[in-house]
Amino acid sequence: MYYTGNGVSEVSMDIERDALDAYSRVVSSVAAAVTPHVASLRVGWGGSGSGVVFTDDGFLLTNAHVVGRSSGGKAAFADGTESAFDVVGADPLSDLAVVRARSGAPAKVDLGDADRLVVGQLVVAVGNPLGLGGTVTAGVVSALGRSLPTRSGRAGRVIEDVIQTDAALNPGNSGGALADAAGRVVGINTAVAGIGLGLAVPVNATTRRIISALLADGRVRRAYLGLVSVPAPLPEPVAERVGQRTALRVVEVVPGSPADRAGLRAGDRVLSVGRASVRDAQGIQRMLFADAIGTRLPVTVLRNGAMVDVIALPVELTEGG
Repeated sequence: MYYTGNGVSEVSMDIERDALDAYSRVVSSVAAAVTPHVASLRVGWGGSGSGVVFTDDGFLLTNAHVVGRSSGGKAAFADGTESAFDVVGADPLSDLAVVRARSGAPAKVDLGDADRLVVGQLVVAVGNPLGLGGTVTAGVVSALGRSLPTRSGRAGRVIEDVIQTDAALNPGNSGGALADAAGRVVGINTAVAGIGLGLAVPVNATTRRIISALLADGRVRRAYLGLVSVPAPLPEPVAERVGQRTALRVVEVVPGSPADRAGLRAGDRVLSVGRASVRDAQGIQRMLFADAIGTRLPVTVLRNGAMVDVIALPVELTEGG
């Protein structure tokens, strides 16, 4: 065994080089697979971002804040092709939007499932930060399950299961791809929360439902209950009986709202909505899409130590809240 002047063995250095080479091969492979499918988007007077081609007929996924209230713009692809695009639909409450290139778009990239990610997993961000097209950065999943509050008018929502990564993100990365080691897009980069702290909207079942609504209707219709709530632990005997350790404690019931009319009260702990267990705010949000509007929705709460069942009739959420 040979040693360098600083006491590090050449075997150790070889292992480190091999590991670095393996890492580099993965990153370069993902970059080669994903970059052709990520466009630079220019909107209005100087607005810019990125978009990811997710169908073979020119539809791209991006952030709602990238397109804003614009009806279209220009897309530039990695091969130099440029095309005008039209905004198909935007959903500020999930910060997702769908646009369609009029011509010249490449084939789609594969969408993955962010629900399968684990902390520490390698991810690669591809976008167009600061107008620099086809920029690739790599890092790891730093945390999962983050929440990102959003608003549209007076209506508010929390984007669930946001991915936190230390892959470098800069202005212009918004709407770009966050991909796993297999080159599948598992997130849409949305925010820079600080140095070494980027956030991405996950690609999962909820996201796919939002995308489908944008493609079909150009918007996402949501149901509204009128609750303000926070996660809270359940008493041990109740937790054992219902098979869950947390619920949602109702902090406020909006007067005149569907929750108010159903008889829900501040202090109630929501155990289930629509017969599905609820452990956090996202658990309710998953239930409140278009098909819940005007539909009888069973809600079970813990009140003064007893289980209480009520029926709520959600209305459509509007920007007026």
